Amino acid sequence: MRIVSICSSSKANCTYIESGGKGMLVDIGCSYKMLCDGLKMAGRDISDINAVFITHEHSDHIKGLPMLTKKLDVPVYASEGTRHMILDKNAVNPGTSLLLTDEIGKAPVNVDVHAFHTPHDSAESVCYTFSDGESKIAVCTDLGHITPEVRENLIGSRFVLIEANYDPEMMTRNLQYPAELKRRIRSERGHLSNGDCAAFARELVGSGTVSLLLGHLSQNNNTPELAVKTVEQALLASGAVRGRDYVLDAAAVVGSGKAIAI
Repeated sequence: MRIVSICSSSKANCTYIESGGKGMLVDIGCSYKMLCDGLKMAGRDISDINAVFITHEHSDHIKGLPMLTKKLDVPVYASEGTRHMILDKNAVNPGTSLLLTDEIGKAPVNVDVHAFHTPHDSAESVCYTFSDGESKIAVCTDLGHITPEVRENLIGSRFVLIEANYDPEMMTRNLQYPAELKRRIRSERGHLSNGDCAAFARELVGSGTVSLLLGHLSQNNNTPELAVKTVEQALLASGAVRGRDYVLDAAAVVGSGKAIAI
């Protein structure tokens, strides 16, 4: 399997995964042009996409869906709650096969795809794992805390794209964010902080995860360097050494097109 982070931030999220020549997207919160450019840098084309898996209805995850489904006849999968919100927002081209995650087993891809619920302030958010029988990839952002369901599905994944949204001190000092917005972000249906991510990263690496990509970083309340440092220090305290026991990086706001083989 190969994975490419097209973009990952509080403003736009899109991840490309490929196995056996079949390409998939997790979310399409960027422009159609950004998607095409990201795929081109990875040596792929829009025609390589065989299915789209949506996590939830927030604009930074579905903004590019109307144009994508206008340009490409591809099935789109979402939870029942998210599907209703997508239809209410007219966020797909008429005639698009907008299917439920219950039907993922019929998706035209070469991997087993599994959806699981995540705690976020949306209608019915989910995240996804992808398994080819030998390795498993997990893409999991936009969650206020690690639930037993999240833990059960992510533990044992070889590669995990996991949220490290904000640094608590930076957000406290941010006078541009009203108190209510800060409470929402910190809530159990908000986002994971760097520290939350670091604590769970110790569990992941301890269970066999060898590659971590930190995603959905806030552009106002975090930096890639700070997120990586927080996670690396927590792992070092548990005896895991970066570069020896695991690989760690932060996803770029706009992806480099670099494909990671799993």
